[in-house]
Amino acid sequence: EEISSKTSDEINAIIREHFTFDAFRWQQENKIKISEPFRADSLNRVLYKCPHCYSEGYMEGKDTKLICHSCKKEYELDEYGYMRALDGDTAFSHIPDWYAWERACVREELLSGTYALDVPVEIRMMADTSAIYRVGEGRLRHDRNGFVLDGCRDEDGEYQLHYEQKPLSSYSLYSDYYWYEIGDMICIGDTNVLYYCFPKTDRDVVAKTRLAAEELFRIVREEKRRRRS
Repeated sequence: EEISSKTSDEINAIIREHFTFDAFRWQQENKIKISEPFRADSLNRVLYKCPHCYSEGYMEGKDTKLICHSCKKEYELDEYGYMRALDGDTAFSHIPDWYAWERACVREELLSGTYALDVPVEIRMMADTSAIYRVGEGRLRHDRNGFVLDGCRDEDGEYQLHYEQKPLSSYSLYSDYYWYEIGDMICIGDTNVLYYCFPKTDRDVVAKTRLAAEELFRIVREEKRRRRS
């Protein structure tokens, strides 16, 4: 009876509320102590943007600290999952709040037209259930129009692989950090083939790309809804 009286947006709002889980909040509320001295290792893969100087790709998570190598701001991840600036103000003490701020920043870039990803990548692909094949190198681009992957140059320097994926193809983006100990990975594709792209850059780009894909899906869907109304 309750479902029949609600709109799809109202039902989705209820689902989002009850399927949301904050592991850091759970740790803090239950006073779960994590004392390992490497608890902040690679935290930069998620917290890639400094909230003080706004630089991206200069963060380093090592041992118990997260350091911005652009402005030298240092944070410590304590044993209960809180972030604390070692000097000056603490912009975010809660990691999910930091991540939500990064999402908001990406959305602003998309709306202003300044967002763009353009990185060299190593490409592996899955076209059947036998294996994932290493096929070569190329470039992965992502902007308001979606993803474009070009790769596998021939002897004349021409790309033999070209794939485009529009923003509404999928809300989620399959991506991972240090995937099977190969490297950070962004996966795009369709029911026929999947392209596993490993960015060849010293900057952390995977988390931002995932956020951008999700926010771009929302933006384009909202624009389409407004045009229909």
